[in-house]
Amino acid sequence: MHKPVLTIFYQFNPWHSTIGGIQTLINTFIKYAPSEFEVRLVGTGSDRTQRVGKWQEAELAGREISFLPLFTLENDNFRSLIPTTLKYTAALVGRSFESDFMHFYRLEPTLATIHWQGEKTLFIQNDIQKQIAADDDKNAILWRRFPKAYFALERLLVGQFHQVFSCNTNSLELYRQRYPSLQDRLLYLKNTFDEEVFYPLPLAEREQGRLELATHLGLSEDTRFVLFAGRLHPQKDPLLLIRSIAALNEPKIHLLIAGDGELANLVRSEIGQLGLSGQITMLGALQQSELANLHRICNALVLTSAFEGLPFVVLEALACGTPIVTTNSGDTPQLLSVDSGLVCEQRTPTAIADGLRKVVLHPENYPSTSCVRAAQPYAARTVVRDVYSDMFTRWEKRNLSVVS
Repeated sequence: MHKPVLTIFYQFNPWHSTIGGIQTLINTFIKYAPSEFEVRLVGTGSDRTQRVGKWQEAELAGREISFLPLFTLENDNFRSLIPTTLKYTAALVGRSFESDFMHFYRLEPTLATIHWQGEKTLFIQNDIQKQIAADDDKNAILWRRFPKAYFALERLLVGQFHQVFSCNTNSLELYRQRYPSLQDRLLYLKNTFDEEVFYPLPLAEREQGRLELATHLGLSEDTRFVLFAGRLHPQKDPLLLIRSIAALNEPKIHLLIAGDGELANLVRSEIGQLGLSGQITMLGALQQSELANLHRICNALVLTSAFEGLPFVVLEALACGTPIVTTNSGDTPQLLSVDSGLVCEQRTPTAIADGLRKVVLHPENYPSTSCVRAAQPYAARTVVRDVYSDMFTRWEKRNLSVVS
């Protein structure tokens, strides 16, 4: 009997440094795929050495996969005039990559797959209602201008999915209200952290790492570090973050920004205008292992997002023993305990500064053990194993029914 085939569809190249929770989830599903499955990825190429439109064998995180780039995309951390999702959808038209299982992370490309045979799953990462229907500029996506058109497209396409997984409880409830006939297909899925990469250090090693980083950056030995990690995109509102550091007015607290994106130049300009170049370091996009090292020695992770699902970076920081300061967005507030982080009820520089002050200057109230405990149920190996186990069971039943 042949192996079940899983084909993953998303507009990225996993061997090229890229920022985003979807990319992290896909990499995790590939890394922890059991040997019983054949895994394929239809993505994009980052250089001319990868043959566009051709299947090629490759290795990712020790796992053999088949990879097909639809077109070349040199930097997916920046948006172009024509949305990448539209390019990706157009490149799928007229093709067929049918397989036993197909995973999608954007709705639009499934316009091209609606007649394909096989079990299809849609993964939802954000709060759809806030992302699409908000009346300000924080969403910064094309569909926010045409919410009725988006929901019409959704109604057209959602019926083809055998499962819809959401890591955001608000989006899951929205789908249940809009599509009561699909109740048994709508499921909550925990986002994950890779426990082989993200883990805490003993207190002495953590302190030594913090001291070495302060020395490397030419800062005072008693400097404490706050980390932001993510795409510099209006959803994450990095300009609010910079203004929060100004409102904090604590010279011994230093912000590290690990990420890149379309707002990078505006962030640099804001740092300069507010005179904060001595209190903020922009690191650019980092590899996962580099980010894990920072999580282990920073005093807090900060999020100033306008909307979220359940960010992977939150789970990764907690798994490293680092507490969270976040706006009241997505499912992070439901995850945090009183001793693993703080939720700022107002999205203002003053409120976020107050939250940072409480967490960073009083580490005794947010012990590493409490942070790790909050993250533990989200360990990738367990979550992903359960998803694959259910997939394999369904595949076996289908094949047995065909044989009988």
